[in-house]
Amino acid sequence: MKMKQLVVYLCIVVFAGCTTYAGLNYDELFGKPEVRERTVSVESTHADFFINEVKPIIDNRCVVCHACYDAPCQLKMSSVEGIDRGASKALVYQGERLTATQPTRLFEDAQSTQEWREMGFFPVLNERDQTLSANLDAGLISRMLTQKARHPLPETTQLEGFDFSVNRQQVCPTIEEYDAYEQENPLWGMPFGMPNIDNDEYSTLVAWLGNGAMMNAPLPLSKDEQTMVDKYEELLNTSSLKNQLTARYIYEHLFLANLYFSEIEGKPRFFKIVRSSTPPGTPVKRIVTRRPYDNPDLVRVYYRLIPNQGTIVDKTHMPFKLNDAKLELWYEWFIEPNYTVNTLPSYDISVAANPMTAFEALPVKARFNFMLDNAQNTIMAYIKGPVCRGQLALNVINDRFWVFFIDPDTSDIPEVVDFYKEQADNLKLPSEKESNTVPITNWVKYSNQQARYLEGKSNFMNQWFTGGKYLTTDLLWKGNGNNPNAALTVFRHFDSASVVQGLVGHPPKTAWVLDYALLERIHYLLVAGFDVYGNFGHQLITRMFMDFLRMEGESNFLALLPNTMRHKEFSSWYQDQSPQFSTFLQRNVAPFSQPTQVLYLTQNYKAELFSKIKAELAPILSDRYQIVNTGLSSKNEALLRTVDDIQGEGLKSVPQITMLMIETNKGDNQLFTLLHNNAHVNISSLFSEENNRDYANDSFTLVRGVIGSYPAAYFSIKENQVEKFVTQLRSIDDEDDYIKLLDNYAVRRSSPEFWRFSDQVHEFYQRTQPVEFGLLDYNRFENR
Repeated sequence: MKMKQLVVYLCIVVFAGCTTYAGLNYDELFGKPEVRERTVSVESTHADFFINEVKPIIDNRCVVCHACYDAPCQLKMSSVEGIDRGASKALVYQGERLTATQPTRLFEDAQSTQEWREMGFFPVLNERDQTLSANLDAGLISRMLTQKARHPLPETTQLEGFDFSVNRQQVCPTIEEYDAYEQENPLWGMPFGMPNIDNDEYSTLVAWLGNGAMMNAPLPLSKDEQTMVDKYEELLNTSSLKNQLTARYIYEHLFLANLYFSEIEGKPRFFKIVRSSTPPGTPVKRIVTRRPYDNPDLVRVYYRLIPNQGTIVDKTHMPFKLNDAKLELWYEWFIEPNYTVNTLPSYDISVAANPMTAFEALPVKARFNFMLDNAQNTIMAYIKGPVCRGQLALNVINDRFWVFFIDPDTSDIPEVVDFYKEQADNLKLPSEKESNTVPITNWVKYSNQQARYLEGKSNFMNQWFTGGKYLTTDLLWKGNGNNPNAALTVFRHFDSASVVQGLVGHPPKTAWVLDYALLERIHYLLVAGFDVYGNFGHQLITRMFMDFLRMEGESNFLALLPNTMRHKEFSSWYQDQSPQFSTFLQRNVAPFSQPTQVLYLTQNYKAELFSKIKAELAPILSDRYQIVNTGLSSKNEALLRTVDDIQGEGLKSVPQITMLMIETNKGDNQLFTLLHNNAHVNISSLFSEENNRDYANDSFTLVRGVIGSYPAAYFSIKENQVEKFVTQLRSIDDEDDYIKLLDNYAVRRSSPEFWRFSDQVHEFYQRTQPVEFGLLDYNRFENR
């Protein structure tokens, strides 16, 4: 501890002198910059200090803002490689860009720190002479930390002089620009707009930085991990064409997933599946392309599993369980059936971008089973995938809806397989236009294509369901009696979203029923084919095409209602739409005219249908988020459950995600998430969402545990305050009322207790949801 205190003292002395310089000449003072090698063997003292002392601080104080594409200045502190890469003044999110830009994906688009420098990234650690003075005075992280130590936040509830908006202008100074930055913005040290870290944390970081910021090399695999990697790589890399095509399919669906081996005890370690030019047993040499189906320009591609080197953050975390049983299923679905792969599909974009063409040789039922087996991950990929954030990308979905699936056994019917083959050309996706797209002319093309598909689908369904034959809830997948992925709830949080297992909250306004072709196309539109670095046209037509797919899923659900009610119900979801959109709705629903065989006993058809489906799925429905058995009294649990009944215009002042920690009478903590569901008269408009809001029908959903990656506010109460809290929440009519709620119960971003409370939230989340756990993100945390 004495050494840490000495380093801190020296740091303050060094920085005290900084302000006397009218712009430091760093080259003269500390030598020319030179990329440094900072990683050392995991057995070394430096690595041990970083892993056990430094990294937990960086994770819980820095990574909570600096991860994913929306990390300020592209500074991703979630990995050794990200810290070494540094920062950039370029923005990833530029929805107005006219042409696609060069991707800057960590671990992919450059393989060394020097290559990142050549791509415009500048260091945040000292890369000049490795002396104590230089390490502290010529490194951005140390300067930012010490600026914050010298200029703590003022003691006020609402901070002045900070812009916390998602689309705020970023200020990304290099070390040469830092003196002016500090002089102009003295309160903008790090953590930005948050309380100071405590003295021990500051001392640890300064000691690490002053000693050269040494970090650990990648941790080796355990024997058990290597055994499982070998088993999966054997399936993925056997030379037969059947295995090669299967591996390509699996990779293109799981390239974003965090894979883990569920049968290995202890804290889960996560892996990525990548394409490599090298076979198993040799070092991985990644094949880097914009999209997972782009041409690798190699005769043979190998699929490898590599450890995820970054800290797990909730906003990109999509866990996918692997074990021996899952491996047997993949063999059973893809390898053992009697079919032949005569040739591997082309990587020509017209083939590779359309899964209905590229994977025609694989059994449809195998493909559908694969996606349904972990349907939460399949749907989550387009929500937590390359988008990371974006109102334009997510205003294509309602704020809360339920998702069901057609039973995969129906996809094995020869007539269904033949129908998909016949419609292959009508199932093409805008991603075949790659990353530079002219949206309007292409939208007309794909609109006409979708119309042809819907006409063909309606004709097929009218024949298959003649007289209502087969048209019952038996069509829906029941999870094979044990899989909770059969029913999902999707929450939209304006410019982020979440998907969870189970039917959470009151019955929603809308629901989707997804068949194989629809689920597959959503993945290739929004995940495999979406390029966050693409131009405005690419991003816009992607969003516009998703309108078609969403309405197709809604139409599948409506098919289970009486045919006299379908169009009326559908139109109620799209009030005040344009005449052109009304025509499309009529075309989308009306042609299917067969009666449902679902027996209805009331005239509240939709509510009754939801009730029937929920009852049939009851054996596999997840109850994780229900407010039961929380340790609170039954009275207080009942009070909390009434929060879901609150609705009205007054809710518009409440942010999308807030979290509530309640200390029970027994002294335990229980964490809840309050989700604000924004109501809309329709979601068919691209740019005028505010005009489509239906504030009177805004509502809450309160759940036990964590849903959502971006909390905007924290509340902390004791159990004896539950009734008052709920009463005050119920009485919110305007922003002043919401501010009063904050005054009474909030842990604000300016509170000296913020970091302690943040640690409590993360501890609860990790303890109660260990596989799903990832660090939350504070880029949306409000300042009210």
